[in-house]
Amino acid sequence: MLLNFSASRPYSSSSLSRLTNSKSPFLEPSLKLKTHLLNSLSSSIDCSVPSSRLDFQCKSQFLFNKSRYPLGRRVNFRSGAFAGLDYGNFENAQSVLEAVSVLTAIIIVHESGHFLAAYLQGIHVSKFAVGFGPILAKFNAKNVEYSIRAFPLGGFVGFPDNDPESNIPVDDENLLKNRPVLDRLIVVSAGVIANIIFAYIIIFVQVVSVGLPVQEAFPGVLVPEVQASSAAIRDGLLPGDVILAINGIELPKAGSTAVTEVVDIIKRNPKRNVLLKIERGKQDYEIGITPDENVDGTGRIGVQLSPNIKIEKVVAKNLLEAISYAGREIWGLSYNVLDGLKQTFFNFSQSASKVAGPVAIIAVGAEVARSNSDGLYQFAALLNLNLAVINLLPLPALDGGSLALILIEAARGGRKLPLEVEQWIMSSGITLILFLGLFLIVKDTLSLEFIKEML
Repeated sequence: MLLNFSASRPYSSSSLSRLTNSKSPFLEPSLKLKTHLLNSLSSSIDCSVPSSRLDFQCKSQFLFNKSRYPLGRRVNFRSGAFAGLDYGNFENAQSVLEAVSVLTAIIIVHESGHFLAAYLQGIHVSKFAVGFGPILAKFNAKNVEYSIRAFPLGGFVGFPDNDPESNIPVDDENLLKNRPVLDRLIVVSAGVIANIIFAYIIIFVQVVSVGLPVQEAFPGVLVPEVQASSAAIRDGLLPGDVILAINGIELPKAGSTAVTEVVDIIKRNPKRNVLLKIERGKQDYEIGITPDENVDGTGRIGVQLSPNIKIEKVVAKNLLEAISYAGREIWGLSYNVLDGLKQTFFNFSQSASKVAGPVAIIAVGAEVARSNSDGLYQFAALLNLNLAVINLLPLPALDGGSLALILIEAARGGRKLPLEVEQWIMSSGITLILFLGLFLIVKDTLSLEFIKEML
């Protein structure tokens, strides 16, 4: 999964489990189906909206178009901004636990898709693991080892096809490798299908319970917070004010562009008067503010800015509305995921620095849970959809890579690629994911606020 912290989105998971407990992981090119949380999330946790103190702080909000949900019952809703992880109290620890729980549930659903598709077809399965690394707990039932492992950032379903300790004959028709192409396609693709279904169920539950957040934009930029002893408070700007114009330039309804325009003008005018037209209550005022000068020579006034929007919740009134709303929402989220993935590939030089791994997924999820637990619905749905989309890419060590090998076999009239070729393809992909995963984990860990403070 790829999480993109810009005008885009979130990212990925890790399929490193296969590298930790297998005697010879590189000799089993298609016999473990994994959850790949290292390469997968690119969606719409929208951090493009500057929630600035003129030094911009990312604000994660799940905002949707009001016109898409015209009929539902509306409940007032306010989304909060948040400013980085702090593990110093119970609330923060609980939010981290909630984020990890969401990730673990998505992994279990993905792997259960593979497992059930094999089990229902009578295909032999030897292992079902959640997490990777050392085994914390395990039990055996019907010749399957179920285990929970130390790091809940991935998982796998193992098959006995090339296991030297298996007592199943190599020509057994119920080994995965001996089943027809269609049977194997169903098993490999079942994890993706399970994630898509799970995402729909999550949104459906949200629609009928807490409701979907929708937004209506108004002109100007909202000032939710003003710092003490700042230029803004000194010159009369108050929390709750709405900036309608700056230096005679009227601000539109377009949220992030309006915020950016205000920020840019203030940064360009240190120690020079800036004229603001503001709305306070039901009255308009004009005030002049002289920005202080930062060490880099830019101006700052010490406020937090956000788009001037009203956020409400839409709750479906009946079953048909719920089905319709959930379907439209899943379609919209899927489009965002695909668009984010496209931007990542076509603008990789610009987006590479914004790609993050499993640690950042948990960090974002924890912030969402701490700011507004309702946001976990969207967070979970996005993770599911990203995992589904990324796993379909025809890359080694992803489900899409296994699907590609099966389709190549079908195109060759049932003749498989030489075993050495398959082993080389899959081992190369696994090695790449291993190093990418370790790199992202280190990078994301060093980016956490409490780690920065320690350093």
